[in-house]
Amino acid sequence: MSSLMTEQGVLHYESLGRGKPLLLLHCWLGSWDFWRTTMEAFASESLGYRIYALDFWGFGESDRRLPTYQVDDYVAMVVQFMDHLGIARAPVFGHSMGGTVAMTLAVEHPDRVSKVAVVGSPMDGNSLSILLKLAGVPWVADILWRFPPLLRFVIWGYSPFLARDRKEVYRRMMQTLSQSTVASFCQSIASLRRKDLRPRLPEVQVPVLGIYGVHDWVVHPDQALVIQRLVPQARVDVFEASGHFPMLDEPERFHRLLREFLTEA
Repeated sequence: MSSLMTEQGVLHYESLGRGKPLLLLHCWLGSWDFWRTTMEAFASESLGYRIYALDFWGFGESDRRLPTYQVDDYVAMVVQFMDHLGIARAPVFGHSMGGTVAMTLAVEHPDRVSKVAVVGSPMDGNSLSILLKLAGVPWVADILWRFPPLLRFVIWGYSPFLARDRKEVYRRMMQTLSQSTVASFCQSIASLRRKDLRPRLPEVQVPVLGIYGVHDWVVHPDQALVIQRLVPQARVDVFEASGHFPMLDEPERFHRLLREFLTEA
């Protein structure tokens, strides 16, 4: 377990491997642990990268005492992390909300990012499912938080639409919820809902990979077409047997594609 002190509080991260830096950013209601198998797969293959998986503030082991939990707060968090570790530039991969943060970083800090991979990430917050949009409404979030059995019931009922391994994704999300607050739960997804990167995507001048699942009920898979149409150096891959978690549904294909993207010139 590793951490560093930022201006806003403690930032937790895990790292594995040796070599050039690679940053991994997790989804809403996630933590670094959602990237564990990817870290282990890449490290075992000796790709020449030191992999850093961060916990966003309000999730996992990072600080939960911040006044706000916005996408832009997380972009600033990544920049601070890179500054603290002396990382001038690196590939940044993100799942769902983490991918939106990664793409925003590429737009606002183009000198810090060499490649971007996004997995099931909204480029336009309107592509989020109605359930996630409701989670960003303060009074809805407050009701769910005040009645934990109701929150568990909602997540359990929604879990089959997230990944084929319902029990595993439910277990991981409940673990994250136990380490979160109603503020990070509500504010982060509300901020993601308001984010619309489409006007600025043509500014992205680094290679971009988009991975989306056909059966994604969290973020509409048409976001792959948005990336393909608007990002100059983009390639997209749509996984026919995946939902919102291709790394769980089709791990071999997922890791092969990321590996190829990471190592190609």
